[in-house]
Amino acid sequence: MGLGSTAKKIQKVADTAEKLYAKLNELREQVLAIRDSLEATNERVERLEAENAKQRALVEALAEERGIDVESVLDGAETESAEGGTAEGEPNADDETTEAST
Repeated sequence: MGLGSTAKKIQKVADTAEKLYAKLNELREQVLAIRDSLEATNERVERLEAENAKQRALVEALAEERGIDVESVLDGAETESAEGGTAEGEPNADDETTEAST
């Protein structure tokens, strides 16, 4: 009876080890998938930041060409944002409902 009981215990430990190994492999695959997704997202963000910088440079050049003080416009937009308003030209919820009803 001692050997049978020991064999059951060993089998139980082996079964548990197999389950843990399977879970570990599953977690490893998930981590690899997350890493791939993170790398793709990082590349996308870098590309968008570069595009945004180019667009900002173009907008600033156009503004300066027309004699618009870029810094004062940006300061005004930051002030409106801090006060809970919207930047000039951006619709707020009231604008959308007004447009929909007309």
